[in-house]
Amino acid sequence: MAKATTKKNQGNAREFGVLSGTSGPHASRTMALEDLTLLLDSTSPDSGIEDYARIVVEENLLDKATDATRKGAMRRLRELYALDPSVPVFRVLRKLWDLDKAGRPLLALLVAVARDPLLRATASPVLKTPIGVELIRQSVSQAIDEFAAGRMNEATIDKVARNASSSWSQAGHLTGRVRKIRHQVEPTPVTVTFAILLGYVNGLRGKKLLASEYIKLLDAPEDVARARAIDARRLGLIQLRETDEAFDVGFSGLLTDREMRIANGTN
Repeated sequence: MAKATTKKNQGNAREFGVLSGTSGPHASRTMALEDLTLLLDSTSPDSGIEDYARIVVEENLLDKATDATRKGAMRRLRELYALDPSVPVFRVLRKLWDLDKAGRPLLALLVAVARDPLLRATASPVLKTPIGVELIRQSVSQAIDEFAAGRMNEATIDKVARNASSSWSQAGHLTGRVRKIRHQVEPTPVTVTFAILLGYVNGLRGKKLLASEYIKLLDAPEDVARARAIDARRLGLIQLRETDEAFDVGFSGLLTDREMRIANGTN
């Protein structure tokens, strides 16, 4: 995904919590939707990183057997989602989380893909699999191998492929335990809002926001993405000037003035 992103855009995106690199949390685990859901449902929207750490490590919210596994779970959740309100991508996730219960799996996926290059590398074979058709496991392994450029052995590639396939199942793109069948997910105004924002902080503008790699994660053709964006405007999630020629979007309710300046390269 987003191979054409410039170094400048990568730097701006990193300010928002979008990460690049050669590895990621899916080398050791899935996107842990159940753990994330339990954690966010058990805390308030204004919770800080210390609150999340306390409830996971000290109070053992996630029911882990040892102190080491509790700390490990917390570390991996931080790697995937930041869990820090000072990181914009998590702060926006936290704000949108309670607005769209049905869209939570896709909200989590959007952040996980934005923050984990390994999961991001597996998006293409999953999204290119036709609806109702079995995912070719080898295509996922091959995508990981190509991304790793020889840095991973076969066993590691296989583990990443298993973890990534599980995450795509948790998000709703795949069904079945052994044979993974491609399933169509349903974009909502909230998930499209987040996808447009992620495209925006990665440097996209105008109608390109309706065809970004993040919008593709929602199985949303351009006309559907546009319709959901108009719904998001009605809900007050974004500001939008939308015509046949223009698609200008603002995020004053989600990003600070400084963050908008960073996204626009004027900070």
